[in-house]
Amino acid sequence: MLLRSFCTDREGASAVEFAVVAPVFLLILVGVLSYGLYFSTSHGVAQLAADAARASVSGLSDSERTQIATSHVRERAGDYMFLNADEIGVEAGPAQDDATQFKIAVSYDASALPIWIFSGLIPLPERTIVKVASIKRGGF
Repeated sequence: MLLRSFCTDREGASAVEFAVVAPVFLLILVGVLSYGLYFSTSHGVAQLAADAARASVSGLSDSERTQIATSHVRERAGDYMFLNADEIGVEAGPAQDDATQFKIAVSYDASALPIWIFSGLIPLPERTIVKVASIKRGGF
């Protein structure tokens, strides 16, 4: 009799369903938030590289273009929400395969982002974000 009432009783079904669904839901939520934060940071690095490439057009020589691009990245890094200027690296110079192109590579060490505390729960991308932008050199 007790077994029959236990099998047909519906009280507590929601609690059991919640116990099954909640961990999966929370894992998906953590993944969405983590990747959203990472993509926002990655987009900021890409935008910073593109802005530096556009700023470098005004240089008359490769060394001046490099200096303009590097200083632009250093000055503007604080304008982006998740970027720390101390963690940014810049490489600028003429493109190897096309002498009319000037290339800027901006790298960012994203180790300080809070998403890495979930590294055992969800697969996460690389800790270093590298974005490259190139632009036709001025004066041609």
